[in-house]
Amino acid sequence: MKYFLQICLTLTIIIGCIQPGIVVAVEDEKKESYQTAELVHEIRVEKIDDRSDRLNKFLKSRNSPMADSASYFVEEADRLGIDWKLVPAIAGNESYFGSYIPENSYNGWGWAVWTGWSYGAAFKNWNDGITTVAEGLKENYLKQGLQTVEQIGTRYAADPQWAWKVNHFMEEIERYDPYTVKEKELALLL
Repeated sequence: MKYFLQICLTLTIIIGCIQPGIVVAVEDEKKESYQTAELVHEIRVEKIDDRSDRLNKFLKSRNSPMADSASYFVEEADRLGIDWKLVPAIAGNESYFGSYIPENSYNGWGWAVWTGWSYGAAFKNWNDGITTVAEGLKENYLKQGLQTVEQIGTRYAADPQWAWKVNHFMEEIERYDPYTVKEKELALLL
């Protein structure tokens, strides 16, 4: 029972206020097991969409000036039906998530460099850039049959490693778990 309560306390701290009061200590071993499994199921399976929070924390961990636009990345991807990690991953490859861009351009994607302007397009802010790039990818790449990062890369960039790099950043974003450090710290306390 002592270990069950420690596990419940740890899980309650980890999930915070998502579902307060869901953990109930009971005497029957079968009920303990069932309720713990039910809680784990709710954490892993229920409709908890933490993409914006995860992306925000990922971008902050990279000191990205784009971090505050994390939810906008996800909203635009959902609106256009594209992978939510694609636009931020391209920015990761082109400017290390907006860290290295022409001054005040908000162009972390190298967008429109082909126009002949040495810096490409300039946007009003990160959200303007996100919308332009996401809509441009949808119209000029995806709707034209370029469905994979490799296919997009053949038109988007001259760098033969472009697709590999973008895929790498997409995988980093997908795997990023902002809660891992907290879980390890909590385990040390128990």
